[in-house]
Amino acid sequence: MKMNFLNNKLYKNKKLVLFVFVFAVIMLIAFISILWWNKAKATLAKEAFNSYVNAWNKKDFKFMYNMIDEDSKSKISEVDFVQRYKNIHNGIGLKKVDVKVKSLEKNKYDKGIENINFEVTMDTAAGKLTFSNVGELRKNKTWKIIWSSKMIFPELENEDKVWINTLNAKRGEIKDRNNKTLALDGTAAEIGIIPGKLGNEADKSKEEVSKALQVPVEDINKKLSASYVQSYMFIPIKTISEDDKEKIDSLLKIPGVMVNEKKARVYPLKEKAAHLVGYVQAINADEIEKNKDAGYKNGDVVGKTGLEKIYEKVLRGKNGYEIYIANKNGKKKKTLISTAVKNGEDLKLTIDSDIQNLLYDELSKDAGAAVAMNPKTGEVLALVSTPSYNPNDFVMGLSQDLWKNLNEDKKKPLYNRFQSNLCPGSVFKPVTAAIGLKTKKIDKEVSKNISGLKWQKDKSWGSYFVTRVDDYGQPTNLINALVHSDNIYFAQAALDIGKGTLQTELKEFGLGEKIPFEYAMSKSQFDADGDMKDEIQLADSGYGQGQILLNPLHLAAIYSSFVNSGNMIKPYLKYNETGKSEIWKNNIFSKEIADTISKDLTQVVENPGGTGHEAYIPGLNLAGKTGTAEIKLSQGDVNGTELGWFAAVNTDNPNLLVIAMAQDVKERGGSHYVVPMVKKVFENFNVAK
Repeated sequence: MKMNFLNNKLYKNKKLVLFVFVFAVIMLIAFISILWWNKAKATLAKEAFNSYVNAWNKKDFKFMYNMIDEDSKSKISEVDFVQRYKNIHNGIGLKKVDVKVKSLEKNKYDKGIENINFEVTMDTAAGKLTFSNVGELRKNKTWKIIWSSKMIFPELENEDKVWINTLNAKRGEIKDRNNKTLALDGTAAEIGIIPGKLGNEADKSKEEVSKALQVPVEDINKKLSASYVQSYMFIPIKTISEDDKEKIDSLLKIPGVMVNEKKARVYPLKEKAAHLVGYVQAINADEIEKNKDAGYKNGDVVGKTGLEKIYEKVLRGKNGYEIYIANKNGKKKKTLISTAVKNGEDLKLTIDSDIQNLLYDELSKDAGAAVAMNPKTGEVLALVSTPSYNPNDFVMGLSQDLWKNLNEDKKKPLYNRFQSNLCPGSVFKPVTAAIGLKTKKIDKEVSKNISGLKWQKDKSWGSYFVTRVDDYGQPTNLINALVHSDNIYFAQAALDIGKGTLQTELKEFGLGEKIPFEYAMSKSQFDADGDMKDEIQLADSGYGQGQILLNPLHLAAIYSSFVNSGNMIKPYLKYNETGKSEIWKNNIFSKEIADTISKDLTQVVENPGGTGHEAYIPGLNLAGKTGTAEIKLSQGDVNGTELGWFAAVNTDNPNLLVIAMAQDVKERGGSHYVVPMVKKVFENFNVAK
């Protein structure tokens, strides 16, 4: 009996254990199922929210509207919903929205609602705005967003507005060495029409405005007939310079015309520094895309050419912004983000406006270029290209006629000549002289056996001869060859030096090399392919013909070596208070050679028979060299043109070096046409500022 009792008790205990085990398993399965179901439920809610966020990033506001629940839709129409998002996106310059879900949790008051905690980072015009927010989702077949304006910003009520206040930055000024302004944020005259005041002869008034501003009547009518235009509105037609007082006065006499002051970039030197300074214009879509990390937006201006473009990052300021929420009455409720305005930096140049003005005036009737430089420091005092254009026209809007004239002008005013490379002709001869003396292929005391006005090495040259202008007799030594600009002497010198040596030495002068200068210049060359082809080209190269092409600024740097003991100065444009110089090419040749050439070039000017004697100024020790470069298809080409050059430096006080070039000087005296232009600079600026 006792054994049966124990067996029954053991059986009951086993049954209880089994029951407990089965119950525990069932409960575990139920618990896991609940966990799985809740997780699956949360996953579906999160996926729905992520779809909403992805649409937000894509600016697919209609899809977002379809993701909100019916109760939310009853409070805002799809049109208003889409417009609200568009207004905020465009208003604050919203580029990107990044949303990260932090957690999901059940709503305390309604189990059918999931609360979703998320963090938002907005890339706005004012910078990155980061904040936390909470959203709600309700399950009704699928998960839907319970929407209100708080889903955009947690502080935003449905009747509130989001505003952005812009503090416009000032673009840095460009100034010369004496703080004279070359570019500044100034004002211009905005010419407009008030339609309701045109009077009974509206067509006549519009014709007069069209003629004065060179704007087609069709364009004027199009602006005046825009859907938003009211009779009392001022409708801008064109912006012109405030300096054009006569035109402004005549326009104000036309019924309906009004003039407003408008902020604009202004260039006081106009044509005289256009190629150097450049101009700004409104940024286009491609430029915004290329500079998408720089914070540009529609309506911003950007440097298009010249120093305005080169120093864009320095000159450009950064606008300040405040993005804030205001109530329906316009009262500020909360600032969401703000950034301080940062004005652009001023750019001070080594340029001397007075020298720039004078050189431009001297060359203004010609297609030409000029450089002025301090050969001891490398400070560039003037960079001129003629003819030119008025950069203010590009800022204020070119008429079709003016744009056509600029493009069709045979002298090519839009072409920058100081940036290009050109055939130097005889201004190159001092380079050959320096190389010849260095390699001992020229003995300055030895006279070459030259007579007559033409020469060829031998009959293998066929009908080709090197010619010279003056048979000055004997001795045909280095000084006389420079004084009289003897092509034959330097052709023979080049042959004596030899192709390989001449090319190697020309590389020492930087030919074929990028000029180390803030403003990109064309590379100078001794041959288009980097290797002279034959003896004739070698001989022609000796006196600056063949395929020798030099950039005017590079030529100025080369000439600086004649007053710097054989060292070529590095040119620069951005002013520094110390005027500290930097050598571009060290010891190209010796001080003795530099002194020899400098003294010989002084005789080019001082000697009554010298080609540069017209530049002689009593009491001023000028060293100079003329050059007439022939631009023609063959030696027998009678239709070719000529470039006239003159380079000069004050050797007593070597702080001013001037080089000028004019095109099409054939029948106008060749290089002698340019000599008086350079002389005038030294007459006015014996000491460079």
